[in-house]
Amino acid sequence: MPTTSAIAAVGTHLPQRIRTTEQTERRLRDENPGVALPVGLIRRMTGVDRVHEREEGQQASDLAVAAAREALAASPEPVDLLIFASASQDLIEPATSHIVNDKLGLGVPVFDVKNACNSVLNAMQVAHAMIVSGQARRVLIASGETPTSAVRWRVADRHQFVRSFPGYTMSDAGAALILEATDASARPGGAGSAGAGAVSADPVGADRAAADTGIVEMAFSAASHHWSIGTLPMGGSMRPRDPEATYFDIDGRGLQRAFLALGPELVTGLLARSGIALADLDLVLMHQVAEPHLGPIADRLGLGVEMILPTVAQHGNLASATLPIQLRTALDQGLVGPGSLLLLVGLAGGISLGAAVVRL
Repeated sequence: MPTTSAIAAVGTHLPQRIRTTEQTERRLRDENPGVALPVGLIRRMTGVDRVHEREEGQQASDLAVAAAREALAASPEPVDLLIFASASQDLIEPATSHIVNDKLGLGVPVFDVKNACNSVLNAMQVAHAMIVSGQARRVLIASGETPTSAVRWRVADRHQFVRSFPGYTMSDAGAALILEATDASARPGGAGSAGAGAVSADPVGADRAAADTGIVEMAFSAASHHWSIGTLPMGGSMRPRDPEATYFDIDGRGLQRAFLALGPELVTGLLARSGIALADLDLVLMHQVAEPHLGPIADRLGLGVEMILPTVAQHGNLASATLPIQLRTALDQGLVGPGSLLLLVGLAGGISLGAAVVRL
């Protein structure tokens, strides 16, 4: 029986089509001539310079498949389970994991995991538990996020603009992780074959002392009484056919207040149980909604903002693809490598908080 699971490979897909914040504001002004919309507000409030938009006709499954192919090329051993983990989906039914499975030609068991922007982190939780319990050996987690389809471009008034505001900084993206069974103490350099998406491909830190590899500890919490702060109701039983339900409706300030009210106990408790001090961490990967929110939320969680890899300015809010894309960025920039100790922190509507300590 394996003692833990390790990240064997990571794959990402960022659509090449870019929409700058200036283009976003220009379109809003052009399509809403009767509404006095402030100039430059989105950039000032969020720090986001640009977002990624998928090509016409691309589905959430296509973005997930592109990222999954990169991960599978880097670590080509067969997988025995596919989890599609995303806030987005191709259809209400069937599970999007079936569509991804078909496009990849894997022929393995599948299911979806969905918890807003914590979908990938929760999929890691599920995959890890299945690996440690012996129900799986290698699990492909694939995410395809398409939130730009739910952006409201025509607003009735400034109130509706404010409720739609967080959607203007959300990006389409694909991400994938392969988790595999491992003996934690036997593999100091991580897992997977050398390649563009393999965790072990980056040599930085290879000379570090052998240490436990893989997922060290995870923790999750939810404050579900805040569920109505941010919604995208389309297709659900509450509003199954209402055209107005196809757009984001989010109280941005309320969401920030809810996250700040969570407190640091989940993160500090996780580190304490793992016997890890903040100084032991090489990097923190954290979900990011807006640049000005990073500092206050990091402080509230007991983290220093200087420990966090910033991505929101250049890529926008990547939803559940955020953490894998940050990991790929950190590997590519040589910030982490085999032996590096990471803290992954997920924040999601609902609201949810998740954290994981991972040794590469």
